[in-house]
Amino acid sequence: MNRKILDLAIPNILSNLTAPLLGLVDLALMGHLESDVYIGAVALGGMIFNFIFWGFGFLRMGTTGLTAQAFGENQNAECFHLLIRALIVALGGAFLLLSLQYPISLLSFYIIQGSPEVEALAQEYFYIRIYAAPASIGLYALTGWFLGMQNAKIPLLLAFVLNLCNIIANYIFVMYWGMGSAGVAWGTVLAQYVGLGVGVVAYLRQYNHLNRFFDWQAIGESKAIRRFFEVNQDILVRTLMLLFTFSFFYAESARFGDELLAVNSLLLQFNTLMAFGVDGFAFAAESLVGMYIGAQAYGQLRRVIRLIFYWGMGLACVFSVAYALGAEWVLSLLTNKSNLIRLSQDYLFWVILAPLVNAVCFIWDGIYIGATASKAMRNSIFIATFLVFLPIYYVSLAYLDNHALWLAMTAFMVVRGITLSLWAKKWIYSLA
Repeated sequence: MNRKILDLAIPNILSNLTAPLLGLVDLALMGHLESDVYIGAVALGGMIFNFIFWGFGFLRMGTTGLTAQAFGENQNAECFHLLIRALIVALGGAFLLLSLQYPISLLSFYIIQGSPEVEALAQEYFYIRIYAAPASIGLYALTGWFLGMQNAKIPLLLAFVLNLCNIIANYIFVMYWGMGSAGVAWGTVLAQYVGLGVGVVAYLRQYNHLNRFFDWQAIGESKAIRRFFEVNQDILVRTLMLLFTFSFFYAESARFGDELLAVNSLLLQFNTLMAFGVDGFAFAAESLVGMYIGAQAYGQLRRVIRLIFYWGMGLACVFSVAYALGAEWVLSLLTNKSNLIRLSQDYLFWVILAPLVNAVCFIWDGIYIGATASKAMRNSIFIATFLVFLPIYYVSLAYLDNHALWLAMTAFMVVRGITLSLWAKKWIYSLA
């Protein structure tokens, strides 16, 4: 069982870590330009696209859980039909985003209150990167499907190619062509389409035999469509709540000024790095939990959950120790501005604590996704957002200033972990 977990988790960890690595490179490029506003512009522009594109993250998660269960039942035709359904939704969503880009921009920058300089650069970033929508959302569908098919190697290949291309393009556009934050946007657009092309080629090389199951009537079968959207709509709500919380964090950081916005943006990269690492085991849980439920192998289900927690929490401890010993060194790589490094040190406690707190809910997320228990995930994050995160922030703001944001975020993660743990007997273990 440990071998199965690691065969899925290690490629997932490696592929996941390339995403925050890209964020670190982008911040490092911006952090070495002449003004702090470039860091803020990429942070705010990236926040908007986190909300927009990650809002379609339900395609990745829902497709993984449903495909893994179909795979466990040896339903090859349904596995193929799930991919086509996901890609159709992805293309429809991308077309909608491109059609509504202007009102989306107006609403986004009405909500976000950055300085005039930061906002102007962030708007330029937005109107470039929006054209990556078809590739970005399509990759969610493809990646989720590959994971559901118990294949973590292709997502690793996609992540490696996409992010390597992105880093090289960003470096050339920013450092050689002097394009600033716009260069980061163009590099992202280019890389997303390269990644999508590699994903299509990988599918044709390994799964082309599934094309014989193509059947519009089966793809549009009403019961299957209903289940697809029931699972995905709850994951969509959960994802939007999560993105609201992080967007609120960035928006409130901007209200504290450009300097604290830059500091919080730098420190959140540590949380993102840890999240993508631990999520390697969460993604393994999605694939294996879904497969064992589909195969009705309930003894294996209980065992894999226990072992994934051992591995995931062990990795979280490694991150906490690494941050305690090396956070200041990493900050010095990200920026050469002594004022930002000095101010960041006041908040390193939250960064060191985060892996131990956050890993619990991240791993449970993977388990619940594999079980397609999306309603419980939705309810958990609703409680954590509106009954914990926002009240704690507003109550403590007058006393703690920027620390109030970090306290509220930590409490948000703690409550998610507690509720998902308490509800597991009903939503997960009752299946066995």
